[in-house]
Amino acid sequence: MAKVMKWAQVALAGSLAVSLAACGTDANKSAAGSGGAGSSGEAAKEKDKSGAVTITFQNIYPDPTAPNHKIMKKIVADYTAAHPNIKIELDSLNTDQQKLKLKTQAAAKEVPDITIVNPAAQMKPFVDAGLLAPLNDMLDQNGLKDTFQKGILDYYSFNNNVYALPDGNNIALVFYNKELFSQAGVEVPKTFEEMIEVVKKLKAKGITPIAIGEKDSWTGSFLFMNMLLRTNNGPGFLKDVLDKKKTFGDSAFTDAASKFQDIVQAGAFQEGATSFDYNAGENLFKTGKSAMYIMGTWATGAIDDSSVKGKIGVFKFPTVGGKGNPDQYMIAPGSAFAVSATSKHLKETKEFLNYFMVNFPKVSFEMKNAVGIGQKVEGDFKAAGYSQLAMDILELFKNIQGGDLAFDNTMNPGTAQAHLTSIQNLFVQKKDPKDVGKEHQTAFETNNK
Repeated sequence: MAKVMKWAQVALAGSLAVSLAACGTDANKSAAGSGGAGSSGEAAKEKDKSGAVTITFQNIYPDPTAPNHKIMKKIVADYTAAHPNIKIELDSLNTDQQKLKLKTQAAAKEVPDITIVNPAAQMKPFVDAGLLAPLNDMLDQNGLKDTFQKGILDYYSFNNNVYALPDGNNIALVFYNKELFSQAGVEVPKTFEEMIEVVKKLKAKGITPIAIGEKDSWTGSFLFMNMLLRTNNGPGFLKDVLDKKKTFGDSAFTDAASKFQDIVQAGAFQEGATSFDYNAGENLFKTGKSAMYIMGTWATGAIDDSSVKGKIGVFKFPTVGGKGNPDQYMIAPGSAFAVSATSKHLKETKEFLNYFMVNFPKVSFEMKNAVGIGQKVEGDFKAAGYSQLAMDILELFKNIQGGDLAFDNTMNPGTAQAHLTSIQNLFVQKKDPKDVGKEHQTAFETNNK
């Protein structure tokens, strides 16, 4: 198992952390390199007569308008310009699509040269199956290892080997549109109960209170886990379940399920929330069509690159029923780049990934998307023209007092999938919170025999 680290080791002393790659809409494939579109299949993995090599780069940056996509394309273009024998074939998918595709590829032992995995419990099955290559040797080149924040690589390490390199390390916040709040005559809520009242007042003014992309089911889970962090009066509920100290029937969990349904029933989300993927949900907020967006700080750059720039503020997720510390957050060490253990171009793939990660902080900073990246960032954010929103978030990073990881980064995949489905169902069907707890406990016991 990956070592468990304290957030204090990961938080930046003076800068910040990595960006959990967001998601996107439609899958798309493109190629970058001297030859334009790259070939696919086995032929693409072999050197052609001219000695060219094609590296398949699976990623979760599908939105061409998003900063992370632009950062990726720039680094790839710079690399292939300097290495004309290398072609990088981009397989760009949203998060849930990529997870499903990788599962199929892993079953067939056809993992792409570079793919995306998530930390701790989510990536462990791929490591156990021998599908990922250790990256220790590559981390020792060009000082790459020292670019990462202290402790962050522990989430991607097993048996003293690092198997993936993260793009982010974020916290969950509530982004809000100041103009829409003003139109509805509401203020930033300090408690969950006040948040429900804000939702009702926004709704009465014909304003969608909260945007979400629940077709990608992790988004609803991410919101739910903020509530559980509060109702449990601090972090550690899932660890206590794993240690058999608590069950999903515990009041902290059923209270969170009840509060979650309260906000759904109050009409907080757009109609048909489960048909909106991550990008579509975020776009509602970025185009001024919703008043709040509860998401990781990785969304900052995309929000600042949208039509609502300058209108957005943030606040900490509030207390729930008088419980919880707002300076404790849902912590999101990023999705990460892993290399296939069976890549036919292992040397070339590691060389490219080394270049990509060495340059990632610099290019992210230049493109004003360095809020929430997990590598050390050199530069004066204010002098570089970062927004007030970004500067406010940087201040919040300085006072983090711990938190929890996402459900699917903590529990095994079987339990996590049951959880994602259970929470997604609450958007369309009200259930007794005790029954929600029973669903989870049954899944946990079934998947932990």
